[in-house]
Amino acid sequence: MANDLFRIPVGKWAESGLDWIIENLGAFFDGVKAFFAQFYAGLDWVLTTPPFWAVIVVLAALAFWLKGWKLALGSAVGFLVIYGMNQWENAMHTLALVLVASMVAVIISVPLGIAAAKSSAVSRVVKPVMDFLQTMPAFVYLIPALLLLGVGPVPGIVATIIFALAPGARFTELGIRSVDSEVVEAGQAFGASPMRILRQIQIPLAMPTIMAGINQIIMLSLSMVVIAGMVGGGGLGGAVYAALTGLNTPLGVESGLSVVILAIFLDRVTASLSKVKQHSAA
Repeated sequence: MANDLFRIPVGKWAESGLDWIIENLGAFFDGVKAFFAQFYAGLDWVLTTPPFWAVIVVLAALAFWLKGWKLALGSAVGFLVIYGMNQWENAMHTLALVLVASMVAVIISVPLGIAAAKSSAVSRVVKPVMDFLQTMPAFVYLIPALLLLGVGPVPGIVATIIFALAPGARFTELGIRSVDSEVVEAGQAFGASPMRILRQIQIPLAMPTIMAGINQIIMLSLSMVVIAGMVGGGGLGGAVYAALTGLNTPLGVESGLSVVILAIFLDRVTASLSKVKQHSAA
């Protein structure tokens, strides 16, 4: 029902802004698309070219190194279940997408969190932006990504990066601000430079909180790449979308279960990575 009093055309303004970006920054987004396409294709090739058992051995070995034989055994069984459900290639496509999006999101969000922790002015700008990114419905990110980058895995990766940025910046700022001020003052008393205090005192002490943020980035990335299946992202997201549109219950259950197994593996691995970092710092 139309408003009787007044109408604020925010949507039209956003559409006009997008039209301007498409007309004037097309070359830039072509470069972005080529970069992410190559990055994704390389990682996807690494995960899908070897025989499935070789990839499982490598992933189980990683789990064993980080946590022990229980996680290694559980990971191997989980990936064998994925293979047995005929979702291996889809799962590896999704894993490649998650890793690419998560790596870029971490590279952007951690320095942003450090800058916000160091400067209250930066923090006042970053916080509302992160609030906006975190509360905007995930599907909305797909619209500009689709218009700027076309269909395929790349718009899914870019939308995932934007969607997953917030926890990385928030947790990094929280971790660095939570470092005991007396420890920082002791470093200053010994004549350490601000960069050295950050690198050798604040970041190591804040590492558990930073790793919790990275864990959240990976989990959000996994949830978003499933949604990205709607714009041709492929992988398990494509399978879930195909099952939904075709009311294919077996495919929906198998692809959904594969997402759950991947999520558990990535969650346990990143949580264990945090403990390894703590031991290294100690």
